[in-house]
This record gives sequence, structure tokens and C-alpha cells, in this order.
Amino acid sequence: MSQQNTDQVRQQVRDSYARVAEAGDAGEGRGEASGCCGVSDETAINTLISTRLGYSSADLAAVPEGADMGLGCGNPRAIASLQPGEVVVDLGSGGGFDAFLASPEVGETGRVIGIDMTPTMISKARANAEKGAFANVEFRLGEIEHLPVADNAADVIISNCVINLSPDKPQVLREAFRVLRPGGRLAVSDVVAGTELPEDMRNDPALYAGCIAGAPLLDDLHEMLRAAGFRDIRVTPKDESRDFIKDWAPGRGVEDYVLSAHIEATKPTTPA
Repeated sequence: MSQQNTDQVRQQVRDSYARVAEAGDAGEGRGEASGCCGVSDETAINTLISTRLGYSSADLAAVPEGADMGLGCGNPRAIASLQPGEVVVDLGSGGGFDAFLASPEVGETGRVIGIDMTPTMISKARANAEKGAFANVEFRLGEIEHLPVADNAADVIISNCVINLSPDKPQVLREAFRVLRPGGRLAVSDVVAGTELPEDMRNDPALYAGCIAGAPLLDDLHEMLRAAGFRDIRVTPKDESRDFIKDWAPGRGVEDYVLSAHIEATKPTTPA
């Protein structure tokens, strides 16, 4: 992909998620941006969406109103095994939902850093953090291909249906590897493609912003992770996710090509 096309894709994704944040602040449905890693039925409530993704009622009650925007394709905390004192970086943190849920797990001695490239989302997340008094959570504006985080600073990287949106996924994974400490781990929920998408789907801007057209093939994802330096790679597709993915683009048959997966990997304690 050329630099010009890369920038166009990134800007389109940024615009789509800005509309989601602005619509949420205004108390409106997601409208034309409703395909952003979520259901396209505006009457569906975020609670229903998130419980389908693997969150509990207790999870939903633990975050400020407005933090759960019904976006995502899984629950990365379910595989993160967070511990007190750990530093967590959340790629594409949105309104702060997963960051806030990670906060009590790492405790007062730990820290959660959310990264998002959309200024409107960052503003929303910071307001939610203040509302919920999450003292160990901060949000930084930045692209996940160029993380505003120091080398070897994090114990865990989490992300929920965001890496697929990047036009340069290998760079995202290299950055994740860079900021992880030796022995650090990647715990991600994202969409993957079981087979090559048809050209009309791959080239559909709405499906790219909707977390479908940018889904990497399973074998390609394994290779990207290995090339970035990760080891102990485990990608676990979730067949049941097809039930909600079909709602992201009704009638398009996208559930025949992509599904949600848990993606886990570790940074070696010693150089390879």
C-alpha cells in the first residue's frame, strides 16, 4: 500500500471513530458510523453488544456511563491475566472501557496507558477517567504505528478490534514489541480472515472502517508476529463470533470470511 493510500485509510478510520464519539456525546445513535466494530442496528443497546462480546454485568457497572460504546469484538482482559503493579498499554483505547476495567486489576501500584489517534475519543476518555476517579489511568493521543510510549515500558499490551484497522499492521506489532519489557505479553482481541476476502469487500471503505476489510489472514498474522520478534504465539479463532459479526454488515455475508480471535504472544526474555 502506497503512503498516500495508507494516509487515506488512516484518515477515514479516524473520521469514522470521531463521528462515533461525537454521536455518543450528543446522545444520538451511531448512524453512518455504526459499522465501527459494532452492530449496525441503532436500536441495539451497548449493554447487549458488550455481553455478547464476553463482558459481564459487573464489568459494565464498573465503568463510567459513556465509557462502554459497544465497540469491539471480544474481551482482551479475559486472556491478559493482569497482575497488581503491572503497566498496561491499551492500543486504540476509545472511550476508555478496557482501560478502566484493567485499572483495579493492576491496582494503585500499576498503571494503564490508553492510546488513541482520535482527539475526540481522547477527550471523551479523559472526561470518563475524571468522572470515575481512575487515578492510575491516562490517555495519550497517538497512532498505534508510532506509540508515544518509551522502550521496554509495559508488561502487557491489550487491544480490542483495532489492529485490523491499521494499514501497516507489521509496524503496529513492531511497536508493540518495542514497548514491551522482556517477558512482556500481548493479549489482543481482533478479527482475522479465514480465507481471502472478495475484491469488492477488500476495497470497500465502509467495511475497512467496520473492522472487516482489513482483517489479516491467519497465516499472515502468524508471520507478522514472528517477524516482529514475538514467541509463544497463539491465535484462537472464535467460531461463535460469526453470530455478531454478521450484524456489522447485514446481508453482505462477511461472517463467511472473518471472525474474532484471541491473539496471544510474548516478548522473549533474552534476544533471539
